[in-house]
Amino acid sequence: MFSFLGIKVPEAFNQAEFLTDRHLKEGRGEKVALYYLDQKITYKELLEKVNRTGNALRQLGIAPEDRVVVLVWDSPAYFYGVLGAMKIGAIPVPVNTMGASRDYLFFLNDSRAKAILVSDDLYEKIAPIKDQARFLRHVIVVGKEVPGTLNFDQLLEKASAELQPEETSKDDMAYWMYTSGTTGLPKAVVHLHHDVLYNWPPVCETVYKVKEDDVIFCTSKMFFAYGKNATFDTTLLYGVSAVLWPKWPSPDTIGEVFEIVKKYRPTLFFSVPSFYSAMLRELEKGVEVDFSSVRAFVTSGEPMPRTIVERLWERFKKPIVNGLGSTDVGGQYIANPNLQEKPDCSGMLLPGFEARLVGEEGEDVKAPGEVGELWLKNDGITPFYWRRHEKNKEVFFGEWFKTGDLFYKDDEGLYYYQGRADDMMKISGQWVAPMEVENALLEHPAVQECAVVAMPFEDGLLKGKGFVVLKEGYEPSKELEKELIEFVKSKIAHFKAPKAIEFVKELPRTVTGKIMRYRLRTL
Repeated sequence: MFSFLGIKVPEAFNQAEFLTDRHLKEGRGEKVALYYLDQKITYKELLEKVNRTGNALRQLGIAPEDRVVVLVWDSPAYFYGVLGAMKIGAIPVPVNTMGASRDYLFFLNDSRAKAILVSDDLYEKIAPIKDQARFLRHVIVVGKEVPGTLNFDQLLEKASAELQPEETSKDDMAYWMYTSGTTGLPKAVVHLHHDVLYNWPPVCETVYKVKEDDVIFCTSKMFFAYGKNATFDTTLLYGVSAVLWPKWPSPDTIGEVFEIVKKYRPTLFFSVPSFYSAMLRELEKGVEVDFSSVRAFVTSGEPMPRTIVERLWERFKKPIVNGLGSTDVGGQYIANPNLQEKPDCSGMLLPGFEARLVGEEGEDVKAPGEVGELWLKNDGITPFYWRRHEKNKEVFFGEWFKTGDLFYKDDEGLYYYQGRADDMMKISGQWVAPMEVENALLEHPAVQECAVVAMPFEDGLLKGKGFVVLKEGYEPSKELEKELIEFVKSKIAHFKAPKAIEFVKELPRTVTGKIMRYRLRTL
């Protein structure tokens, strides 16, 4: 298999053309690229649908650098929409399918998107706000026909299967992904056409050791960078096959995951600690499963508690791989190929990346065991955030990108994660800004003030916990705790809501009035 490590990307380069047309030239036209429900989609069929999508968008007037929001479940339509837009020089913007209507209005207005591709059962979240999206011209619905919108299948039927790609530069914008910001407003992470050849091959080739007969299955969704990396990037870079699953991973859908593994026999299984924990609880009830095809379990998104590592290893005796990446970096930069041997170790720095650990005064931290903020250098890291000038000044230092993550190195040069330099929380593998949750809580008439932090619960996983000071006339109770949690869910995406509320008389603060969140974690 061809190696991308050390590759020099030509000046004229279109990522979507490279990820699609190349497979036919290399003889993979009849190979299955995607398994979806009962469908098998070959690389030849994938290319045809991508080309039809690109032509359909062009016919609608979508031009180079125009943004196209992609709000679809993990399905072939995600591939068609992202690649079709990218191939004509437009910029696809995949967004979280678990968001609320007001989230989508923000994404549409902030990105100035001219079109949105949306699954039919998600359209109800777009309908109330589409007229408030100032730049939106076209709503394209995947699935059933919806009055007042364009139907994706009908557009493709009329479009040509031959497409002349836009002549893009390797340094043109290829796609954006939104990630939470410390102010609570998401920020658009910009990635260029050449980025994927620098930020994802290092882990694929040195840790996962991807082979052309691999079958990928990832429970994390493709609007999430980890899910996109695992399912979309791995498949299209290396010509492997991927299993697409449109459902959201939860205790209620674990049985479906077991059936998928049995049916499609994936070789690399990607998930997050919270799902592995739920999966193990089912297996410990005596559920029969067949994971014999899986050669490695990959985890990312948040640290996996030692107890989960030990139980997963004891159950399957297969390597557990920890990969550390981010939306900003665009791929994974640190990995531990045998988490079962060193469950507290994040891993080694991957080839193609340079790293520094930097102290509070800007000095390089070199002594083993001394904590510093991780700075990275790699040609695949985002060059900037869209319309976030102050944030850009904060995180870019010449060629270096400041991750905001704290680590120390041991005598062997291995990295150990020590938390965030700011107050961002990572819940079920997704970044959550405490301020967004706190602002939602503060809308409740009973809440005087509040703070939200990530804390380990009984299963060892980090989850959001709210600390609330009540207004006069309100008394703490289990009923009020439940009411507050449900209230937050009605205001923002459900996964961002705290899992528990503790009522306190006051919040610990510094002399300047800042909340001391680290003190809350010890209460």
